[in-house]
Amino acid sequence: MKIEKVIKYYIPMTETAFYILLSLTVPRHGYGIIKHVEELTEGRIILGSGTIYGTLKKMQRDEIVTVFSDEKRKTIYEVSHIGKVLMRHEISRLKELHANALSYEEEFDD
Repeated sequence: MKIEKVIKYYIPMTETAFYILLSLTVPRHGYGIIKHVEELTEGRIILGSGTIYGTLKKMQRDEIVTVFSDEKRKTIYEVSHIGKVLMRHEISRLKELHANALSYEEEFDD
């Protein structure tokens, strides 16, 4: 899938997709992703196996992640070049969102 289509389709990203890709700064198997997301969010997000594997399958189809097997024949996921470009776009969008939220934060104080 072309990067422009991927960006248009995935941005804004769901929290699930964002944290899955964030977890793939190093290659991981599915359970490793689940545990890493749980640690990153201090238990706020606990991904179910159906959610994670469904998202990973879609990301593999769209060439955002690549899949291979390790020496123990476990399925390992790794972010692709397209996935890295997608994350840079999403991080940039989130930085803008954060900056704008901070500039208006006091307007919502009682």
